[in-house]
Amino acid sequence: MSTPAPSPDSSAVRVALWRALHVQVDAAPHVLDDELGLQLAAPAENWRDRPDMQVALTSRLRASVVGRARFIEDVVVDAADSGVEQYVILGAGLDTFAQRRPDVAKTMQLFEIDRPSPQAWKRMRLHELGFYQPAWHQLVPVDFETDADWLTQLLAAGFSAQRPAVLASTGVSMYLSHEANASTLRQVSTLARGTRLIMSFVLPIELVDQVDRPAFEAAVQGARGAGTPFVSFYAPEQLIALGRDLGFQSAEHISADALARRYFAKRADGLRPSSAEQLLMFRV
Repeated sequence: MSTPAPSPDSSAVRVALWRALHVQVDAAPHVLDDELGLQLAAPAENWRDRPDMQVALTSRLRASVVGRARFIEDVVVDAADSGVEQYVILGAGLDTFAQRRPDVAKTMQLFEIDRPSPQAWKRMRLHELGFYQPAWHQLVPVDFETDADWLTQLLAAGFSAQRPAVLASTGVSMYLSHEANASTLRQVSTLARGTRLIMSFVLPIELVDQVDRPAFEAAVQGARGAGTPFVSFYAPEQLIALGRDLGFQSAEHISADALARRYFAKRADGLRPSSAEQLLMFRV
């Protein structure tokens, strides 16, 4: 039997296209300027006609995507300025930080963790676009759901558990079981003091603001139809309590409202992130 050709995750492509859509249809100033993911994804010319690219329906979802990415990049830049030399992206998808911000990335060791097939596809696309992997940028293939020992593979790629790091996990927790999410948190909690993990999570539908429910329900149905259903939903206090039980020093909830105040204030178009997705920042 032949090995299937590498391919990207549909959810990773959707996120990359939403980032580009933000640049193309939302008014300046843009929260994040990223059309490189669009180049990586190389969709059909009529990609903006896709049902999941409807400008009005998806406005708050794409605002969440660019808001969470901007927040993490700000944390990483501040960490690099303070001497942190390791950045790990869990479930990296079509993340383009290494290519867009080499001024920061090259001062650190950057590790991207993702499932083997989509990661192989991304490596191929980067090469096709002329982006060659520097020594400071490592791609580490791991399937979080089936391989709980991702940390061992990260260490084998050159990561040091004795030095602080920033880890980011966005758009991942909803696709994993509660057990897999808890395992990831447990492993991060063993890392060096000063390490931070920023993760996104989605709320149970009853906690989502009414204005966000139609788009959120469409996203849930779309993910199920693509064969990548959402399986884990959390109230913030659930994850904060889990982090406390695992020994994290603190857990800071960054709500959609907090992102709105930080990055979307005074916008004439009223763009703001969906309440359906939230962030937590754990500190070891």
